[in-house]
Amino acid sequence: MKKTIAIALLLASAAQADAPAPDGETLLAPFKRDLKAALVEGMQLGPANAIDVCRLEAPALAAEHSKEGVRIGRSSHRLRNPANSGPVWVREAIAAWLEDPQDRAPRTVSLDAGREGYVEPILTQPLCLACHGSSLDPAVAEALAAHYPNDEATGFEAGDLRGAAWVEYRTGSETAD
Repeated sequence: MKKTIAIALLLASAAQADAPAPDGETLLAPFKRDLKAALVEGMQLGPANAIDVCRLEAPALAAEHSKEGVRIGRSSHRLRNPANSGPVWVREAIAAWLEDPQDRAPRTVSLDAGREGYVEPILTQPLCLACHGSSLDPAVAEALAAHYPNDEATGFEAGDLRGAAWVEYRTGSETAD
């Protein structure tokens, strides 16, 4: 019995070693899917409720998807929540997209020993304008003022660069952080 278990563990370990390294797009996809679903559900109850989704559920979802050496987040050049400033490499990608609006391609960045970062732009969709546009419902404006007194994340138009979704991850068999 012990020999069978040992062989199974060796085979599992070998299979894991042969598995391709993760890519950022694949790692980020479940977070984006879950966040979009939460926002759509929140918007069904009204834009003021969607603010709570971004304020409470988005950080919880990022934490839930940040495990086993993976770190996920959102950032912007015009922050609503200063805690979302993101790593330097994400801020540099956002700055490059702002400098060249024709190039909004996702980017993979080599980080320190055995880690990569992947970042992709978040473009303002018409639905986003309820909380990020120029003309806000009074209930939305009141909720933003209550929760984000230094909010910089309004005044966007559809198609504008709203920010970025990003992930940092190990590229090989390095140990977890």
